[in-house]
Parts: sequence; C-alpha cells; structure tokens
Amino acid sequence: MKFYDSKIAPNPRRVRMFLAEKGVEIDTVEIDFMKGETKSPEYRKIAPNAMVPALVLDDGTVLQESVAICRYLESLYPEPNLMGTDALEQAQIEMWQRKMEFELFLPMAHTFRHTHPIAAPLEKKQCRDWGERQREIATRRIRILDGELAERPFVAGERFTIADITAFIAFTNFKFVGFEIGPEQENVLRWFREVKKRPSASA
Repeated sequence: MKFYDSKIAPNPRRVRMFLAEKGVEIDTVEIDFMKGETKSPEYRKIAPNAMVPALVLDDGTVLQESVAICRYLESLYPEPNLMGTDALEQAQIEMWQRKMEFELFLPMAHTFRHTHPIAAPLEKKQCRDWGERQREIATRRIRILDGELAERPFVAGERFTIADITAFIAFTNFKFVGFEIGPEQENVLRWFREVKKRPSASA
C-alpha cells in the first residue's frame, strides 16, 4: 500500500492519527496541496479530483476519502477497535463520527477556507458571509458538545473512537480561525486535554 499524504491538511491527518492508534506504518508520499501538487498530471492519475488523501493498494485500487480509508484499515488491523465491534456500536460510532464531521469539522473548515487570507488560493472566490455563518454553526455545535461530554468521557461513549479523531483534528487544525476552546467549555477542554495526551495526537 502507498498513502498519499499532506502534512498541513486535516483530512490526511485523520488517517495518520488512525494509523498511529493502530500502531501501523505504511509507505507514504507527501503531496503539498498549497503548492498545487494535487493538480499535477501525475497525481491526477491517482486522484482525478485532485484531493488528498489517497490510498493506493497493491493491486492498483485507489481509495479516497479519509473515513473510507480508515474503514478499510480497520478491516485489516482490527485492534484496537475504533469503529465498533457489533452492529449497534458500529451504528452509534458512525452516527457520532458523522455529527462531528458535518456539524463541527466541515463548518470549521468552511470558516477557514472563506475567511482566512492563506486559504484564498483554495477557492475561486472567498465568501466571507458564508464563512462567518459557518463559524456560528460550529460555535453552536461546540456548546452542544460540551453538554454531551458532561455525560461521557469520549464523543461516542466510554472509549476512544474515530469520532474523537475527527473532533480533535477539527479543534487543532482550525483553532487559528477563532475556534479556541474557552474555559467555560470545561467538558470539551477536559476531553481535549485527554486526547492530546495520546501518542497518536502528534501524528
């Protein structure tokens, strides 16, 4: 297998953190999307949509989308389990993973892409109003998450899962556009500090 990575991008980092939790290392190729390397003819042969990450299997099959890649890796390396051990737990973890992705990670990403000057090359036209609206959505979700984490140690329940990876990377990769965790969000702050202690947090 060969993993096409990009060190500063959040989605490849989700896969790196997932692999680190598994204790697995695979061959990696670094792609600098800020320099336009995802749009090179060579990389477009792998990923026609010019997006990272991508995982190329030994038979040439290409997997894209970070969660799909993680699901495949979970099947190869089932321990420690990060996506559920039975039908109910798999559904619950998937539910929380999607909540963190669509209600937290993506609104934060849209805030970055439409309000920060460094992200201007990534968009044909930045729409600041749209970005600020996404900021409101993410901020509201953080408040909701704080209440949820008052009832359990991790996002999806009693143990660390892919849902925690998605939420953690949202906070770490987009904190510079105003998503610092305040002291009033004590439960999110407690959770964040615990996840940050994990060796995979530095992946």
